[in-house]
Amino acid sequence: MVPEEEPQDRASHNFMYSKTVKRLSKLQEYQQYYPSLTCVMEGKHMEDWSCCPTPWTSFQSSCYFISTVMQSWTESQNNCSVMGADLVVINTKEEQDFITQNLKINSAYFLGLSDPKGWRHWQWVDQTPYNKNVTFWHSGEPNSPDERCAIINFRSEEWGWNDVHCHVPQKSICKMKKIYI
Repeated sequence: MVPEEEPQDRASHNFMYSKTVKRLSKLQEYQQYYPSLTCVMEGKHMEDWSCCPTPWTSFQSSCYFISTVMQSWTESQNNCSVMGADLVVINTKEEQDFITQNLKINSAYFLGLSDPKGWRHWQWVDQTPYNKNVTFWHSGEPNSPDERCAIINFRSEEWGWNDVHCHVPQKSICKMKKIYI
């Protein structure tokens, strides 16, 4: 004789089943845009799953993609945009340190930071306010009003930012918010 489920257990089972069906539906929706997602459980009771497109990397509430395609700043931003992202906006030292762990020291990568008019009014692509107290410029940079786009590169034994000409092709880093299902 099979013991009958308690009503409380049945309700819990139905709730979990309902949540799983909703997750699968959401996953199918996102797979129109991202053929493969890598997801991890967050929270104690499997309430939240955070996902990044494969092969993006996850850090805090964002996903990062390092593009090895050499393009101008505008082309790089367009490439990120097609993937539902922007060129990277760096908000903290921890974020900068995470990003640089995955970069090649002999390469330079566009950031989502530019000075469109050459007036030293730097702005982030996502409209995050530019805070000069949270910047990582190499010593002596930015140094030319003609160089209106920012890269991150390795120089003098450390990673830092440098202003460069926007049309000169570089690699780039894209950033998007994690997908929660």
